[in-house]
Amino acid sequence: MTSRAPIEPNTQQVDVVIAGAGFGGLCMAIQLQAAGNENFVILEKGPDVGGTWRDNSYPGCACDVQSHMYSYSFAPKHDWSKRYAPWNEIQQYILDTTEQFGIRPFCRFGVEVNSAVFDEKSGTWSVGTANGDTYICNHFVLASGPLHVPQIPNIKGLDSFKGKLFHSAQWDHDYDLSGKNVVSIGTGGSAIQYCPEIAPQVKQLTVLQRSPAWVIPRDERQYLELEKSLFKHVPLARLLHRYRLYWTNESRVWPIFNPLLAKTLSNLAKAFIKLQVKDPAVAKKLTPDYVLGCKRVLISNKYFPMFNRDNVELVTEGIREIKAHSVVTADGKERPADCIILGTGFITDPRIYMKNFPVVGLGGRSLGEDWKENVECYYGTAASGYPNLWQLVGPNSGLGHNSIIFMIEAQVHYILESMKLLQKKGADYMDVKPGVQTRFNDALQDKIKNTVWGTGCQSWYQDAGGRNFAIWPKSTWKFWLETYRVKARDYRFYARQTVPQTSKASTAA
Repeated sequence: MTSRAPIEPNTQQVDVVIAGAGFGGLCMAIQLQAAGNENFVILEKGPDVGGTWRDNSYPGCACDVQSHMYSYSFAPKHDWSKRYAPWNEIQQYILDTTEQFGIRPFCRFGVEVNSAVFDEKSGTWSVGTANGDTYICNHFVLASGPLHVPQIPNIKGLDSFKGKLFHSAQWDHDYDLSGKNVVSIGTGGSAIQYCPEIAPQVKQLTVLQRSPAWVIPRDERQYLELEKSLFKHVPLARLLHRYRLYWTNESRVWPIFNPLLAKTLSNLAKAFIKLQVKDPAVAKKLTPDYVLGCKRVLISNKYFPMFNRDNVELVTEGIREIKAHSVVTADGKERPADCIILGTGFITDPRIYMKNFPVVGLGGRSLGEDWKENVECYYGTAASGYPNLWQLVGPNSGLGHNSIIFMIEAQVHYILESMKLLQKKGADYMDVKPGVQTRFNDALQDKIKNTVWGTGCQSWYQDAGGRNFAIWPKSTWKFWLETYRVKARDYRFYARQTVPQTSKASTAA
């Protein structure tokens, strides 16, 4: 293993720096190790591995992708308790996988990355941290994920609230909700899980909804002990089960790619709401006015029936202000509040959550400045002008229908293949051509126009101008196929201390 001795005080040199110890960062580390490279370090701002599954522990927190798909293909778990695993079981899987592959010694916890600067002469990245340490590396992998910075709404009076206030990702388990007047702001993926769990405990639950979400039934079935035993002793059975789940999920892209079909399915979803909610007026408020799939489709068997409870109120009027012990809505009605829970999701636009994280590439260019107009890169993995900077779940590599772990594994494979290509070329760093990146993203945006995401609704998939920067608008197997081999002609190759090597680089696009 290559030495990691400091090259100067508070400075360490490694081959690869990975930012983030969630599913993406750990996958990168495990596959680097499998490839024979142990000269890397994982910088994690939190106290342990796990990322979103370490941070989100609210009541009812669970995955909306099936357990056997929401796990690494190279680290199967035969004894998942149920079809959709709760957060603690997923976090335990992450902890167990970290130990299984011996990754913990490579982790540096409580270390937050706050800058990354590329030096053209040395062909290295200088990665700065909040505690003053610097890491010099040949490759920098940004694996922080898009859902890690809580979205705190800008509401008049929020700072003056005297009761209990917390975000769903920062749940206070020491606070007893029993007998309290609780106001939940937001009706996204987190709120539809925790609201039904706390409703029986509280005196009154007021759910403040800005826009309704499509919610469909959830298969909550437990795995039988016989099934677990079969998956353990007959690996092929588990593998076939995973394949079936993959292709079942993949079939969901058809409504996404065919808005007319999505509209037909929307009618079925409307009927489901009417069957679940007794009050027609409430059911109407819970029914979206946009095409199914345009925003994230949520799954729950408990959310709609919750509104049949006498102590649950759905409020669709906007918030005028928050007072010391109450919430006032736009219609002037004031509702008492002992506790406010922010189910307002996360900041997903990297131009916002990375605004205090300068990434400086070739010629002193800034990723933040480059992304001011359009957030884009190449296959959500490489960004033109930022050599050897690799992203996991970067722009337009997110999903609305299948497991993001599948995409992460494909991206990690692509990064490793890129590293091999560098060695084969005898080069030190590589940079995707700007023309290649532009044409790639123009084609993606054209593809999106013909999907449900192009039907006009606003969602966190989009920036303020309506451009979808988050979602991969094709089948996941196409992403895997298109990233299985690195196209050398799409990149320029460079050697240290020199200008671009024309003998090694393809013609500029």
